[in-house]
Amino acid sequence: MTQASTHHITRPLDPIAAAIVVVLCLSWGFNQVAVKLAIHDIPPLVQGAIRSLVASLIVAGWCWLRGISLFRRDTSLWPGLAAGFFFSLEFILIFQGLAYTTATRAVLFIYLAPFFVVLGGRIFLPADRFGASQWLGLALSFAGMLVAFGLPTPALDPRQTVGDLMMVGAALFWAATTLVIKSSSLNRVPAEKVMLYQLVVSVPLLAAAMLAFGERMTAVPSALAIGALAYQTVWVVSVTFVVWFAVMARYSANRLSVFTFLTPLFGVAAGHLVLGEPLTPAFAAAVALVAVGLVLVNRTR
Repeated sequence: MTQASTHHITRPLDPIAAAIVVVLCLSWGFNQVAVKLAIHDIPPLVQGAIRSLVASLIVAGWCWLRGISLFRRDTSLWPGLAAGFFFSLEFILIFQGLAYTTATRAVLFIYLAPFFVVLGGRIFLPADRFGASQWLGLALSFAGMLVAFGLPTPALDPRQTVGDLMMVGAALFWAATTLVIKSSSLNRVPAEKVMLYQLVVSVPLLAAAMLAFGERMTAVPSALAIGALAYQTVWVVSVTFVVWFAVMARYSANRLSVFTFLTPLFGVAAGHLVLGEPLTPAFAAAVALVAVGLVLVNRTR
């Protein structure tokens, strides 16, 4: 590995990149609210299949306008298919897991993903290992999740245990997607192509899951549901996900993954602003813990 490529693997985020990632996490926090707003008219797997299909067309059209080659031989096919497979399984498990466990428990188990990225990075990204202060920052950020959402109590219903395990599986597949992208030739191809691999593969898999679990729309969706789905499709998937993969190609995957702890906190804030959900005093403490953790993770060793 060359010195330049090693630098790209381990580089901490500069202030501009950090600001971009905060905006991405803010967008994803509002995405959680958008899913809730649409879910009564458009079931979750149906939402996933529609947004992957439409976003595929949007990103492909952008590539055509910009002259980005999508069919050049660049050894990215197999890792791209793997990333698409992991991406699909992640969302299938999240959408179905929410039918068995609570949203609060789901957040805590899904956000084990940064730990899986850091642990997997020791094998697949050996140049990007965390030091003691980075591990402390990671622990503090996760502690912020516990403060915000509470320590999960033992599951009393076996179905809840199944849902919890599905969320842990989703976290594993989220981490696997990150590691495949960062450690393979996908790290050297346009971010739009990285996104298209995941979208194109996920369309048939999400559609198959939708049919297998019997999800369907029974009436014409409301304007609010259509608008919420449009937000997910046009902004979140077609724009912010592509920007995320472009940033990932330039900076440390481990340090980036810790920033995602901001997403559920922004989701809570968005729920308060849009849905009128209450904020607890613990929320401010959670934000402080995550912020301190991010500073520690992104300190130059």
